[in-house]
Amino acid sequence: MIQRLETERLYMRPFKISDAADLFAMDNNPKVHEYLWQQPTLEREESVKIIEYILGQYERNQIGRFATFLKATDEFIGWTGIKFIDDHIENGNTNFFDYGYRLAEAHWGKGYATEATIAWLQYGFETLKIPVMNAYAHKENGASNRILQKTGFIHQETYPDPAGVLWNWYALENPSSKL
Repeated sequence: MIQRLETERLYMRPFKISDAADLFAMDNNPKVHEYLWQQPTLEREESVKIIEYILGQYERNQIGRFATFLKATDEFIGWTGIKFIDDHIENGNTNFFDYGYRLAEAHWGKGYATEATIAWLQYGFETLKIPVMNAYAHKENGASNRILQKTGFIHQETYPDPAGVLWNWYALENPSSKL
C-alpha cells in the first residue's frame, strides 16, 4: 500500500490512531456534517473507532481514506482518498472504488479538495489501474458536486438513500482504458 501521496500543497498518508483528536475536531463541527446525515461526532472515542475501521480497510483492500495535511505547516485538514466499498450497498452497488473527501471547515474554498482529487485519480488510474471510479455527493452540496464535475466525474443519476435524502451518483472511466 502507498505510504504517502503528495501534491504541490498537500500530503496524504495512512491514518494513525494518534490522528483521532484531529479527526474528532473536524467531525464534531455540525457544519461539516450538513450534507452528511446531520450526525456530528460527539465523543473522541467515535473517532478512534472510525480510524480502526479505516485501518481494517487498509489491511483488507490495500487502500482507504488517508489523513491529509498541509505541507507548509503539517496541519491536518481532513481526509481524502479512494475506498473500496465492499461492506454495504450504495445506490444498488457494492464492490466498487469510491473517491471521497472531507475537509475541516477552515480549509473549505481553498482548492485543496480539487488538488487532492486530481492526485488520487491519477494514482487510482495509473498505479492501481482502477477501470471506473465512482463518487457520490448530497444533491444540495453544490461545492462537492462542482469539484467532482470539474475533475472529470460524470453525473450518472440522482438517487434517494433509505431516509429519502437525494444523492448524485458519479462515475469516471480510467482514461487509459479508452485508448
